[in-house]
Amino acid sequence: MQRNSFLKAGLATAAFLASPFSWAADALRNYRVDKGFKVDAGKDRFDHPISLFEGDTFMTKVSTKDTNGDLYMYESSRVKEGGPALHTHFDQDELWYVLEGEFLIKVGDVIHQAKTGDTVFGPRNVPHCFAKIGPGAGRLLMSFQPAGRMEEFFQKVSEGVLKPMSEAQQDKFREDHGFKRVGPPINQLKK
Repeated sequence: MQRNSFLKAGLATAAFLASPFSWAADALRNYRVDKGFKVDAGKDRFDHPISLFEGDTFMTKVSTKDTNGDLYMYESSRVKEGGPALHTHFDQDELWYVLEGEFLIKVGDVIHQAKTGDTVFGPRNVPHCFAKIGPGAGRLLMSFQPAGRMEEFFQKVSEGVLKPMSEAQQDKFREDHGFKRVGPPINQLKK
């Protein structure tokens, strides 16, 4: 009987000693900003825009870090025509709001011609892609909900991580970040 009491006391002591570490882990895991903030027009949340994809500039407006992974929102500026390959996000819904210019946005089997002020929604697990069309600059406000690892993906791509990779390695890298390439860019699709 005394042995059982000794073991119970030992387990209770271990649980008590571990509780501050458990509490700290929970607090870090559930971190969210506790104040509102403003990001000025034409600015990045962290004053460090992401440059990638043949001249695209991404300016974070709401970071994954701000929302504990619930939302990632950024402004995308593009001068060159075109856009990413047809792809599918496993766990993220995506939204495009056209701030300037014209875009073709394909979601599933439908191609939307979107102009300034238009919004297009792409649900998770539905193939989609988009392309800037026409002259001049194009700007989109884009969001991922939940954020997943998209912000991390864009940051790593801007650092050149894809350049030395084979196509198969690039596809694995995409899948590790929650999405899969499933076809060519919209300008290469048959309409």
